[in-house]
Amino acid sequence: MLKKNTTESNSNYSDLDKMSVKELLHSINNEDQKVAFAIKDVISNIEMFVVEIVKQMKKGGRLFYIGAGTSGRLGIVDASECPPTFGVSHDLVVGLIAGGDSAIRKAVEFAEDDKEQAWKDLAKYNPCKNDTLIGIAASGRTPYVIGGLEQANKNGLLTGCIVCNTDSQVAKVSQFPIEVIVGAEFVTGSTRMKAGTAQKLVLNMISTSVMIQLGRVKGNKMVDMQLSNQKLIERGTRFLVEELDISEEEAKKLLLEHGSVREVLNQF
Repeated sequence: MLKKNTTESNSNYSDLDKMSVKELLHSINNEDQKVAFAIKDVISNIEMFVVEIVKQMKKGGRLFYIGAGTSGRLGIVDASECPPTFGVSHDLVVGLIAGGDSAIRKAVEFAEDDKEQAWKDLAKYNPCKNDTLIGIAASGRTPYVIGGLEQANKNGLLTGCIVCNTDSQVAKVSQFPIEVIVGAEFVTGSTRMKAGTAQKLVLNMISTSVMIQLGRVKGNKMVDMQLSNQKLIERGTRFLVEELDISEEEAKKLLLEHGSVREVLNQF
C-alpha cells in the first residue's frame, strides 16, 4: 500500500548506496510505475476541474500556474509548450515560479517562504474573474503557493492544485484540489522523482484536454502549431499530405503560403 507522505516518509529501500546500477534502475522503474495508477484514482477530479477551466477560457480567461522549485519549473515547461504546440499566445497559459525567472535554473533561497509574493507576481498580469490559477506543490504546504491561492479566491478566480500529500493546506485553499498520492520517494524527500512525474503528467492532461476542448486540435492533428523550425514545417506538410491527398511539394507550398495547417484546410 502506498504511503501518504511524498516528502517525509522513509524510502521503501534502505540500502541504495549498496545497490548495483541494474538494481537501482529496476527499483526506480518499479516506483515510477506506481505514478500512473495514482493518477488514475483522481481522473474524475481532473475531469471536473478541466470542465470548469474550459468554461472560464471560453469567456476570455487565462490559465496560470504557480509553484516553487521543481513544481514551479514543471508549470513553466507546460505553459511554454502551449504556444508552439497549439498556436496560442504566450500570455494565455503562464507559469510563474517563486524567485522569478532566475529560479528556473538556480534555486533562490527562501523564495518559496514568501506568502505574499505569488499574488504580486500575478498582479503584473492583471488577473480577473475569468482566469484560473493552479497551485503546484508536492508537499502541499508551500507558502508561496498557499498565499497565491488564497488571494486568487478572494479575487474571484477559479482555483485548483496538484499536490502529492493528503489533507494539505494547499488543497484546503483550492476549489478543485487534485491529490495524487504517489507515496514515499525512491530517495527520501526527493520530490523531483515520483511527485514531479505525477505533476508533469497531470499538467499534460489538463493543458492538452483544455486546448482540444477549445478547438486547437483537428482529429488528432496540431493544426495551429507554430512553424518555428524545419521539423515543424515537415510535420505540417505531412499532415496536409494525409488530410488532402496531395503531393508533398504542393502541401509544403500551401503551408508556407498560408502560414498554418488550419489556414490551408480552411481553403478546401
